[in-house]
Amino acid sequence: FTTMIALRILALALVLLCASAFVTNKVNVLSNARFSQVNRLSMVTADELKECKESLKDMIDRTNSNPIMIRLAWHDSGTHDASIKEWPQCGGAIGSIRFDPEITHGANAGLTTALKLLEPIKAKHPSVGWADLMQMASAVSVELAGGPTIPMKYGRVDAQGPEDCSPEGNLPGAAAPFDDGCATPQEHIRKVFGRMGFNDQEIVALSGAHTLGRAFKDRSGFGAEKTKYTSGDHVARGDGKPGYGRQGGSSWTDKWLKFDNSYFQTVPDADADPELLKLETDSALFIDEAMLPVAQKYKNDEAAFFADYAAAHAKLSELGSKFDPEGGITI
Repeated sequence: FTTMIALRILALALVLLCASAFVTNKVNVLSNARFSQVNRLSMVTADELKECKESLKDMIDRTNSNPIMIRLAWHDSGTHDASIKEWPQCGGAIGSIRFDPEITHGANAGLTTALKLLEPIKAKHPSVGWADLMQMASAVSVELAGGPTIPMKYGRVDAQGPEDCSPEGNLPGAAAPFDDGCATPQEHIRKVFGRMGFNDQEIVALSGAHTLGRAFKDRSGFGAEKTKYTSGDHVARGDGKPGYGRQGGSSWTDKWLKFDNSYFQTVPDADADPELLKLETDSALFIDEAMLPVAQKYKNDEAAFFADYAAAHAKLSELGSKFDPEGGITI
């Protein structure tokens, strides 16, 4: 009799143990599912990215901020060092430019203006990361100005703090003396862009983005106080609409809010209006034996420039980026 009672107690214990294990396992499964769901919900969706793009289009068109949006994204991604494999130490399009000390680097003077313009967009679309937001704004700026559609992807993982910032001195200079000791402007831009992984053809294509924008003395150290093209009366947009934000500075082209190949026509023209800007690194494209044929090609063939520029811009926008999901999101 005692043995039977003991066996029943043992059986009951086993039932309770199995039930406990089942409940525990079920809780663990539900917990994992919950965290998995949280991860999915925190990942930006294609629809959210599309909505953000529309908000950017409205803001950029209204403020004529195309050039500074391109500059912000370029200066974030242009810190990339292809020889460094660790992330985020490799720099690049990771959103670190929003942090001090990187935003206070000399080459980034004036870019807090771009960040302030983006802050309301970020607040409206919180699932879109900063790195994605900057690169999207740059691509949208090119497209709105009449340039090519950039084949972009999104889902970049953001830099988390100042400790992820790149060191100063990674961005290209505009004229000698160059901080890296290069003797010529073509040697300098080849060294800087080569560190990022670009070849000569891509360097020339990317340089063509100077068809947009201006240089300001208080930002880059170059440019006049104002010219006939930047004094406020000139129509700089390609669609003929007025307005272009802050007055002053020097532009490379007449219609400096229109994306076209006019940069490649103006820079080599000895008879071009002296009020249009030509930096040493611009002229270098038409001096260097390897870059000259590419620059001449773009001067005569806007479609070829657009195609090569779109590919180079997309590559620039992904430098150093880590995507979640792996492979990124297209819209």
